[in-house]
Amino acid sequence: MTTRIVLLRAVNVGPAQLPMAELRAVATDLGATDARTYIASGNLVADVPGDADAFDRALEKAVEERFGFFRDVISRTPEQVRTALDAHPFDIVEPKYSYVSFLLTSPAAAAIEKAESYDTHDDRWQVIGTEMHIRYAHGAGRPEMNSEAIGRALGTPGTARNLNTVRKLLALTEG
Repeated sequence: MTTRIVLLRAVNVGPAQLPMAELRAVATDLGATDARTYIASGNLVADVPGDADAFDRALEKAVEERFGFFRDVISRTPEQVRTALDAHPFDIVEPKYSYVSFLLTSPAAAAIEKAESYDTHDDRWQVIGTEMHIRYAHGAGRPEMNSEAIGRALGTPGTARNLNTVRKLLALTEG
């Protein structure tokens, strides 16, 4: 078993309702232990069996079968999340305005170059490995950049969490 921070993309947004108790139950059914969730946005910390990628794909399939919608699942070890947090390249004026988007894979250089052609005004982003770091000038609720277009250009799914949430998820892994 390996402790993982498991992130589901876009749950409890619109019709994609997934109660966190149900997420814990699905993960447990797949063999995870010590499943804990944080806020109702698809954040799970658990000890998962076997290959992490296989667990993530199985969780995607189980959620789709049980709830009728597909959601990407992306997970990291606590160490990987800590490394991503430590690598955040922007000044943190307000932690809720700064995000890490955990990507399924590293985007290709050509994809990053295409995404860099989009105007971001005062918002900033940078890909470091398998994470896209973001700082919104006025918060995610009032973005100046088109995050969806940039995400599509990068060509890999991702799911973003603000730095407050990232820190809380790390704390859940520490006890």
